[in-house]
This record gives sequence, C-alpha cells and structure tokens, in this order.
Amino acid sequence: MAVKHEDKELLPIINHFFVESSPVNKAFGFKIKSLNPNNPQLEMKMSDDLVGLIYDPMLHGGVIAAVLDAIGSLTVFLDIIGKMKSGSAQEKMEAFREKSKLNTIDLRVDYLRPGKGKVFTASGSILRTGKKVGVSRMELHNEKQHLIAVGTGTYIVG
Repeated sequence: MAVKHEDKELLPIINHFFVESSPVNKAFGFKIKSLNPNNPQLEMKMSDDLVGLIYDPMLHGGVIAAVLDAIGSLTVFLDIIGKMKSGSAQEKMEAFREKSKLNTIDLRVDYLRPGKGKVFTASGSILRTGKKVGVSRMELHNEKQHLIAVGTGTYIVG
C-alpha cells in the first residue's frame, strides 16, 4: 500500500503525541506501523521488561491491555482527524488539542491465548464515533498471526 502524503505528514505528529510524549507508551516500546484509518496498527517487540513471570516468558496481561488501549485511542483519534474538513495535518492536530480530549471511559479485554511471541501487532477498527464518545474494536496478534487478545474501548472525545 502506498503511503498517502497526509500520512507522511501525520506520522511524526502522531508519533510524538501517542508515543514520545507518553512515558508509558514509550517504555513499552510501541511503534506506529500503519495510519490506515480503517486499520491502524501499533507494533511492539517482546522484551524481558514486559513479562509477568520470568520463568514463563509471555506478555503480562497489563501490557496487553495497555497496547489495546493505545491502539483503540489511536483508532478513534484517526477517525476524528479524518472527519475534519480542512487544514494541514499540523492544523488538524492543533484544532484537536484545543477543542477535544481523548480519554478512556471503558476498556474490555478478552485474553484468548498466552502472549508468547517476539513481535506483536495491535490493530483497531471504529465501531462508532459521535460528538462525545468513540468506540473501537482492537486485536493483538503475534508474528505468527496468532490472535492473543481482543478488546473493545470506549473513549470520551468531546
């Protein structure tokens, strides 16, 4: 898939907003893999700092919830930005920061199998975005495309 001009413009802005300026997202090592508004993706590599028990190395459940929450909020954010009629990526970002907020109201996670793997990809899709609330559906896969967990996130956007 070719990267659109606006995606190239948005990537550093969103990377700063969602990764670099978030201590927890930065600590987990999240990397934005795709800004496709229908299926944005975050990637994270396994590290010893992310396991629950060292004798059975797999992702801690809290880490799984955190990456699903991050991709859920990114999904809602991209939907909101996509609905803005005009302006550059920077102008849209500034308009969002001035008028909106994006906080988790509810997060539902279903853990389907142990978080084993070397590289994990979280993806999201929009269920609904209104004037005050956005809802997204998220999935986490490992590098073998095994589905590790799914989630639904509800975010305040007004």
